[in-house]
Amino acid sequence: MPYLIMWNVSVVRMLLNMKKILADIIRGIIVLASKLPLKFHYFMGDILAWFIKNVLHYRSEVVWINIARSFPDKKYKELKKIYNDFYRHLGEVFAEAIWFGGATYKRLYDSGINVVMNQEEIDDYFLSTPSMTVLSTHCGNWELMGGFLGYRTSTGVKVAMEEENIQVVYKKLSNDVFDEVFKRNRAAALEIVGTSCEIESSNILRQAMRNKDKRKVYIYPTDQAPYKKAGKHPIGEFLHQETNVMLGSVGIACKFSHSVMYMKMKRVERGHYETTLIPICRDASQMTPEDIMRKYYDLLEEEINETPHNWLWTHKRWK
Repeated sequence: MPYLIMWNVSVVRMLLNMKKILADIIRGIIVLASKLPLKFHYFMGDILAWFIKNVLHYRSEVVWINIARSFPDKKYKELKKIYNDFYRHLGEVFAEAIWFGGATYKRLYDSGINVVMNQEEIDDYFLSTPSMTVLSTHCGNWELMGGFLGYRTSTGVKVAMEEENIQVVYKKLSNDVFDEVFKRNRAAALEIVGTSCEIESSNILRQAMRNKDKRKVYIYPTDQAPYKKAGKHPIGEFLHQETNVMLGSVGIACKFSHSVMYMKMKRVERGHYETTLIPICRDASQMTPEDIMRKYYDLLEEEINETPHNWLWTHKRWK
């Protein structure tokens, strides 16, 4: 029996090492590919978009159902345009994510890929409250959030935040190899300066309690369907459909009196975004989690109505 246990432990260690090696290989390929110009990545992204839309028909039924139910007053021609524009946008997201995989702060700044529009207001909220909760979305390119401190600001002011202040919350993928690859890719710019910004969602409460006396910026993508452990909390209609939400992120914000801001990421043109953090409240303990999420979803619906193709329609949001 002891030999069997030792053998099983050895097999597990070997598998873990193999997964790490495979993740390192994939990550290395991404870093090498990222050295190519962004225009090349967009060219490849267009090919990928055509392939997944016309050959794989990747989640085409889900996309059609989501769009049609969200815009009941639009005609077929308008819905078809959103559908086509969305897949092109998805190709651009993929292209930018690969390019971002080898990014440094200098490269992000020089490229002008993202401009933070209201840095002075953000710094005011950051410096005047215990910590800040930023509720992000799957609009624009959510894979670029780890480079937040490397982006230009519209005013050119020096950003008050430091690398160790930023914490991007993510949900672990079921595939360990791709989870490691995506996690490191999102934090590429921070990885280069020797720190990490990623926190798995199951660990966030523990981290928030540990850091309650430190000023942090917690960035949560909060617009997807609740997973089982998070529970379902109805907030009324969103895009003409009854919607359940997760309250974990705002529950923590309320508990620790964080300020709360909504991240709006607008694609101005190919290769250029404008990001604005819109205040929801300066002290979350003065609002209920449900009220904060209702305001968040009102802002998200407004953003989607402005640029409908810019959201992640492949997700089964109302399952």
